[in-house]
Amino acid sequence: QVQLVESGGGSVQAGGSLRLSCAASGYTYSGYCMGWFRQAPGKEREGVAIFDSDGSANYADSVKGRFTISKDNAKNSLYLQMNSLKPEDTAMYYCAARPSSCWHIVLPQHQFNRWGQGTQVTVSS
Repeated sequence: QVQLVESGGGSVQAGGSLRLSCAASGYTYSGYCMGWFRQAPGKEREGVAIFDSDGSANYADSVKGRFTISKDNAKNSLYLQMNSLKPEDTAMYYCAARPSSCWHIVLPQHQFNRWGQGTQVTVSS
C-alpha cells in the first residue's frame, strides 16, 4: 500500500528555519513528480514546490529563494528546507506524488493522486 508520511513541522519565530521530511513506502519515487503543498485555515491548498521526475525543481513565487526541495532516492524521502520563515508561511504542509512529470510546473493539487496526512508549521512574529 502506498503511503506518504510527513514529519518535521513545528513552531518557530519569524526568520527561523524548519526542515520537513516525507517518507514514502509501498513504491519508489522513480518516474514520479513529488510536491509540497500547504493549506492555511480558510484558504485553498496551494503548491509550494515540486521535484520533477527528471530531477528538476520549481517553486511558487512566494517561497523562491527561501525554500529548497530535495530528494534522497536511497532513503525514498523528500525534503523541504524552509529558511527565513514568515508568519504567512503558517499552514499545514502536505507531501504529494504524481505518477508522471509535472513538466517543470508547480501543478495544482488535483494533478496529484497520493497525499500524506500533513504536518503543521506555525511561524510567529
